[in-house]
Amino acid sequence: MKQQLLLLKDVDALGKKGEVVTARPGYVRNFLLPQGLAVAASVNTLRKQESLRAEREKQAVIDRKEADELAAQIGSISLSVKVKVDPEGHMYGSVSAADIALLFQEQGLPVERKYILLNRPLKTTGLHKLELRLKEGVPVHCSLTIIPEGIAHTGIEAVVAPIPVEVPPSAEG
Repeated sequence: MKQQLLLLKDVDALGKKGEVVTARPGYVRNFLLPQGLAVAASVNTLRKQESLRAEREKQAVIDRKEADELAAQIGSISLSVKVKVDPEGHMYGSVSAADIALLFQEQGLPVERKYILLNRPLKTTGLHKLELRLKEGVPVHCSLTIIPEGIAHTGIEAVVAPIPVEVPPSAEG
């Protein structure tokens, strides 16, 4: 049986501060209550809801402003990473959202892994368009160039897919 809770802090995939939500008992007992993220909804706690909602609205304005500034910075840069490839041009491993977040942090931008929207890790070299969703749902796009190790950055346009292997013409007989 699900429990009704008043959220004291924003919880990803559940709700924002000040909202009344329902969650499964195990999630409530093992995560939300011990972390201090929520309290059981009762008459007394629901009185606190309006003050929490007002605080959340103030925080949302601040978060939106910070996200807009960060989006402007992200939109103006282009990331690149060198990866090891085999002789056919296939990558060893892949580039994940965590790797991309580290690239942003090296640039001095506070981008977390959860902001980067990737269905699966990138496994091909070349230019990739990245989609990010920052705080308060601010969308931003940037590009990532995956460069095979040993290739100059200027020649990356030629290495977008694995290098084709020439097949000798077959002798008809």
